[in-house]
Amino acid sequence: MHFKNLVITAIVAAALSGCTNETLDSVNLSNVKSKTEYQLSSKMVSKMRELGMQKTSPILLRIFKEEGTLEVWKANTADRFQLLKSYKICAWSGKLGPKIKEGDRQAPEGFYPLFPHQMNPNSNYYLAINTGFPNVYDKANGRSGTHLMIHGACSSSGCYSMTDEQIIEIFALARDAFKGGQESVQLQAFPFRMTAENMARHRDNPNIEFWKMLKVGHDQFEVTKRPPQVNVCERKYVFNQQTDGTFNPAGQCPAMSTPPGLQVAMANYEKDYQRDYEKALKKFEGMVWYEPTEAERKALVAEQRKGRELAYAPTGTSLDAGKLMKVSDLEKKLAEQKEAEEARQAALVQKEALEKATRGGKSVPVPQQSPIERPVQQASLEPAPAKKSFWNLFSGGASATQAPALPEPRQAASQPAAPEPGGAQQPAASGATAAAPTGESSRLATAPVADGQAPPAEQPPKKRPFWKIWGN
Repeated sequence: MHFKNLVITAIVAAALSGCTNETLDSVNLSNVKSKTEYQLSSKMVSKMRELGMQKTSPILLRIFKEEGTLEVWKANTADRFQLLKSYKICAWSGKLGPKIKEGDRQAPEGFYPLFPHQMNPNSNYYLAINTGFPNVYDKANGRSGTHLMIHGACSSSGCYSMTDEQIIEIFALARDAFKGGQESVQLQAFPFRMTAENMARHRDNPNIEFWKMLKVGHDQFEVTKRPPQVNVCERKYVFNQQTDGTFNPAGQCPAMSTPPGLQVAMANYEKDYQRDYEKALKKFEGMVWYEPTEAERKALVAEQRKGRELAYAPTGTSLDAGKLMKVSDLEKKLAEQKEAEEARQAALVQKEALEKATRGGKSVPVPQQSPIERPVQQASLEPAPAKKSFWNLFSGGASATQAPALPEPRQAASQPAAPEPGGAQQPAASGATAAAPTGESSRLATAPVADGQAPPAEQPPKKRPFWKIWGN
C-alpha cells in the first residue's frame, strides 16, 4: 500500500512538472470581488522576490504572433528586465504582418507605448488595454484603425485576446507598475521570435523588409535586456539613436549615432546571427513556408469552443497550422485558394443582385451560375413535332395535306422558354399572361433567323374548307 502511494505521488509530481506557471497559478474568478483591484497571488509575489523584483517595478510586454505567446518582463533591482510569466494568447485575427487599414482584421505589429489612460476597466471584453494603434510610425505611413486592444473574452477582430483569467493578471501587473511610477509600458509586437532560422523561413514573405526593421529593436532588447528608445524618421523606426537634432516621423532623419558600448555588443550579436542565418538558408533550400489562414488556425482548436458561448473563438498557432512546402506545391495551393475566393466573390455578387431584384415583392429571377452575361445560343434547327389541331381530335389522324411544322424562331436569353409540345404554355416571369392559341389559324410557320438579319415576311397558312372538318 505504501509503495502504491509513492507511485501515485510520483505520477502527480511528473504531471505538474510539465505544466507552465500559468497552469499552476490560474486565477479563480469566482473569488474575485473587484476585477480592477485584484491582488496578485502569493505565488506570483514569491517568484518576483526570487528574481529580485519589486511588486511595483516596471514591466514590458512582448507578443509573438506565430507562437501565440504574450510575455510579461519585469525589471529587477539592477534595472534589467527578466521574463516573469508567459501566457498563451487565446485569439488573434488575420495573418502574420502589420495592420494597414481599418477593417483588415490584422493585429498590430510594432512598438507601442501603453499609458495609464489606455487601461479600460469597463471593457465589454472583461478588461482591456488599448495598444494605441496607430502610433507615430503607423500615422507617418498612412495606416488606420481604431480600438485595437489587449483584452479578455477570447474573441478577436484585430486585437490580441486573452482569457479573462489571463487579462485580470496582466491588468494587475500593469496597474502596479504604474503605481510604482512607470510612465508607460512598452509593448513589442512581433510576427514571430526573430531568430536566424525564423527569418530564413519567412524570407519570401512580402513583409520581410518591415520585419527586418523591427528586428533591430528586437535584437537590442535581447542584448541589453532594457526597452529600446524608439523614434521615427523618414517613416522608419530607429532605436537607441543619439542626436542633437529632432526626429520628424515623415521628414529626413537627423545626424545620429549608436552608443559605443551598444555598437560593440550588437556587432558580436550580428556576427553570430549571420553564421546561423547561412546555415538556415541551406536547411530551407528549395522550400518555402505556407502561412495558414485564420480559418485554418481555428480549425485546429475547434474542440475548445464546444460548450462555450459563441463569442468564445480561440485561434490556434501558425506554427501548428502552417508548414514547409516545395515552391511548386505552394504555387499550386495558392492558385487553388485564389480560384475558390473568386468563386466565392462571384456567388456574393449574384446573391446581392438577386436580393436587389426581388426587393419590394418583385418576382424572383432565375439565378445563373455566373453574374457575367452569357452569349445567346443558337436554337436547334431540328423541326418541332407537329401538333394536332382541335378538329383533328375527332378524325383518325392528321390531315394528309398538313405541312410539317417549321423550326421555331430563335429566342433571346431573357425570354421564357417555349412550351413543351402538347403542354400548356406557362406565364412569363414578369407575371403577364400570354394568350393561348385558339386554333390552327393562330399558329404561324416561321423560318429560323440568323443573327443580324431581318425575319422573312409571315405567310398566312392555308385553311381547310369548313365542310371538310369531319372528313377523312
